[in-house]
Amino acid sequence: MRTVLHPARAVALGFLAAIVVGTLLLMLPAARTGPDGAPVLVAFFTAVSAVCVNGLAVVDTGTYWSGFGQGMIMFMFQCGGFGMMTAATLLGLLVNGSPRLRTKLMTHMETRTLGLGDVAAVARLVLVVTFAAELIIAAVLTLRLRYGYDLPWGEAAWSGSFHAVAAFTNAGFSIHPDSMMRYAGDALVLLPMMLAIVVGGVGFPVLHDLRNRWRDPRHWSLHTKLTLAGTALLLGGGTVALLLTEWHNARTLGGLPLPDKLLGASFMSVAARTAGFNAVDIGALTQESLALHYFLMFIGGGSASTAGGVKVATVAILVLLVLAEVRGHADTEAFGRRIGASAQRQAITVVVLGSAVVVAGTMVLLTVTDFPTDHIIFEVTSAFGGAGLSTGITAQLPPSGQLLLTLLMYLGRVGTITLAASLVLGGRRMPYRYAEEHPIVG
Repeated sequence: MRTVLHPARAVALGFLAAIVVGTLLLMLPAARTGPDGAPVLVAFFTAVSAVCVNGLAVVDTGTYWSGFGQGMIMFMFQCGGFGMMTAATLLGLLVNGSPRLRTKLMTHMETRTLGLGDVAAVARLVLVVTFAAELIIAAVLTLRLRYGYDLPWGEAAWSGSFHAVAAFTNAGFSIHPDSMMRYAGDALVLLPMMLAIVVGGVGFPVLHDLRNRWRDPRHWSLHTKLTLAGTALLLGGGTVALLLTEWHNARTLGGLPLPDKLLGASFMSVAARTAGFNAVDIGALTQESLALHYFLMFIGGGSASTAGGVKVATVAILVLLVLAEVRGHADTEAFGRRIGASAQRQAITVVVLGSAVVVAGTMVLLTVTDFPTDHIIFEVTSAFGGAGLSTGITAQLPPSGQLLLTLLMYLGRVGTITLAASLVLGGRRMPYRYAEEHPIVG
C-alpha cells in the first residue's frame, strides 16, 4: 500500500481512474447522437484525450456526441486540467523543498495520514483562478457569438463556455468540425482564446507569485522569471517564424491581409504549445512550419499548469546549462541566482526520456501505418506534448495506432510529473562516494 500511495503514483492512478469512468460514460447511448452507444475504442480514445487535456479526436465532437456527451467531455477536461494544476503544484512544492509540505507528504507515505490543510489551500486557490478566468472568457465569447454571429443565446452561451474551458485547460476540444478556422480573422474571438491559453499554460506557481508580488518583479522567484521569459521568447519567436514560413502559402496565411496574417501567426504560435486549436489547416502547413511545431509542442507550457510538454523552465535550465558550459563557467546562473545541480539533472532526465518516448512512438507508428514520416512525427509529438493538433490522420490510423496515441497522451500528461517527483522523493544520500574520473566527451 505504501508504494501505491506514493504521491507521484497517486497522480497517475487518479488520472487512470478518471479515464475508466469517462470511457464508461461515453459508451452510454445517451452520450452519442446515433442510435447506439459509442464503440469502446472511440469512447476510450476520447476519454483519454479529454482527461489528459490533449484534444486529439477520432470523431467530430460537435456532431458525433450528443449534448450529454459533449457535457461529459467538457467535465472530463475540466477535471483533468484542475486536477493537473493541483497535483502538479503540490508535487512542485515538494520538489522545491517546501519544508512544511515536504514533511506532511513524507509522513503520508509512511503513515497514510496526510493533513488536508495545505492540500485544501492549494486546491482552493487553483479553483478560484480556474473558474474566474473561465467565466470571464466565456462571457466575452458568448457576447461576441451572440452579437457578432447572431447565434441564439443558448447556443452562444454553450459554445462560448465550452471553448473557454477548453482554452484555459489547454484541452483543444472544439464543437466545430473546423476548430477555430471559421474565426480566422476575428480578433474578438481569437484574442480572448489566446489569453485563456496563456494564463492557463504558465502554471499556478507563476500566477500565485504574480498575484503576491506583481509590483515587485525583482523578488519574483527564479521559476517565475524563467517561465515568463521563456514563454515570451517562444510566443514571439514562434509568431515571427510562422509568419516567415507561411507568408506566401496560399493555403494558410498567404491570401490574408496583413492584420489577419499577424493574428493567424500569433494564434498558431500560442496554440502550438499544447492548446490544440487551429485557425488554419494544419495539414496545409509548410515543412518548415511542421518542424517548428515539433519544437513548440515538445516544450509545451509552464510547470504545474494545464499545459503539457516537458515544460518551459525545464528547457530553459538546459539552455542555461549549455551556455554555462560553453563559457567555461562552473555554475549555471540566471537572474542573479545559481541553479542547483539536482534541478539540472532532473531537467536533463525529463528531456532525454521525453525525447526517447517520442522517438520510440514514431518508430512504432511508422511500422503500422503508411502515412508520411513528417505527419507521423507531428502526430506523436502532439500526443506526447498534449498539443492536440493533427494533420488530419488521427481518425485514419488503425486501432493499434490509436491505442499507441492514447498511451503517449497518458505518458505525456502524467509521466513527466511522476518522474520528476519520483526523482526527488526517491532520492537518498549515499554514505560513500566513488573516486572521480572524467571520460572524454565530444
